Amino acid sequence: MAGKLTLDELRQAVAAGEIDTVVAAQTDMQGRLMGKRFHADFFVDGAWKETHSCNYLLATDMEMETVAGYKATSWAAGYGDYAMRPDLSTLRRIPWLEGTALVLCDVLDHHGHAEIAHAPRTVLKHQIARAEAAGFKPMMASELEFFLFREGYQEIADGAPPTPISAYNEDYNIFQTTKEEEVMRAVRNGLNGADVPVENSKGEAAAGQEEINVRYADALTMADRHSLIKHAVKEIAWQKGRAVTFMAKWSYGHAGSSSHVHQSLVDLDGAPAFHDAAAAHGMSDTMRHYMAGLLAHASEITYFLAPYVNSYKRYMAGTFAPTKAVWSMDNRTAGYRVVGADSKAIRVECRVGGADLNPYLAMAALLAAGLFGIENKLELEPEFTGDAYGGAGREIPKTLRDAVAALDGSTTLRAAMGDAVIDHYIHAARWEQFETDRRVTDWDLKRGFERA
Repeated sequence: MAGKLTLDELRQAVAAGEIDTVVAAQTDMQGRLMGKRFHADFFVDGAWKETHSCNYLLATDMEMETVAGYKATSWAAGYGDYAMRPDLSTLRRIPWLEGTALVLCDVLDHHGHAEIAHAPRTVLKHQIARAEAAGFKPMMASELEFFLFREGYQEIADGAPPTPISAYNEDYNIFQTTKEEEVMRAVRNGLNGADVPVENSKGEAAAGQEEINVRYADALTMADRHSLIKHAVKEIAWQKGRAVTFMAKWSYGHAGSSSHVHQSLVDLDGAPAFHDAAAAHGMSDTMRHYMAGLLAHASEITYFLAPYVNSYKRYMAGTFAPTKAVWSMDNRTAGYRVVGADSKAIRVECRVGGADLNPYLAMAALLAAGLFGIENKLELEPEFTGDAYGGAGREIPKTLRDAVAALDGSTTLRAAMGDAVIDHYIHAARWEQFETDRRVTDWDLKRGFERA
């Protein structure tokens, strides 16, 4: 694949003067890339083995606030270092940055002996290992939606109101998206040149809303790609004088932005484990048990699909964002949609997640729930048919508080991920709620300034 590098190829590119900078990055709790830019000479001389970062990177909020109360690190413990170990299988060129390569890192204790359990990449790797022990390899793909604006980030920060780049709904609209090709063509080609194989981009169901799709892959590769996609879109938009947002709901009057997660299992020889040609819709018993696990724990995993107070403002009837955690065949009103029926590509699409999710945590939670269903041979409830917005069924938690309560009480997620991991993210969620509860919003002022 274009852009992929081995360490020897990087050394050759550095010697030839093609690459002078190597970004070594870990993923933080919010799914953002955090790390260092190395001079390429120093990286190939030895930094490819290990570097270090402050352990507060896995204990801060969106504003990088050093939040009190985490057991993993604190002022009292001195905010020491973690080791960042580059995963050289992720080494790649970054075409949109001159002379630059990037590698993703695992996060380990200071001595580099053990991966940090609550690091997002570690959380997912642990669930993948559980799947492999059961004889499966998880395969996934995420569909990322975002809004593209006429203004740049600095203009908006200076007070300019964000203006979606199109004036009307551009869902599948080729003419409107032609006007946006300065950014989106650069995104497609940049990602493809960075070992992220792009399938397509398209206009989505609102003015200025975009979607980017990449090829199906094993779960860890897909989570890595997802993180790089978000980072790339922001950097490329900034280079073009534009801004983007991956907020789940940036405006009351506009649709929310989702991150649908397609998922299936193959056996260790690569044969589709979700497909049974003789079964109804081609759905194997393994697939039915997996989906039953997703539904049985739908409320408990929602926090990892919707991690902020804002995330829950996306769940509105009639907006293509689900409100019911039910399953259905090719039905976009349901939270869980079966696609590829009667084919080897049969899979389940979780439509609950917003574009603000951390892909490692979301995929890990989905896997944990699905594996529970397989291990316990849970029976799948009957298919929902019709309009799920108006029908009866399991509600998606309506607020972050509801989702956190469900996760906190989940014996299944605690058994799968460990109490320390769950408690770490529960603490993050409660801080997010606390911070939001005490803030005065523009809506508060507009509604109450004169009339209260």
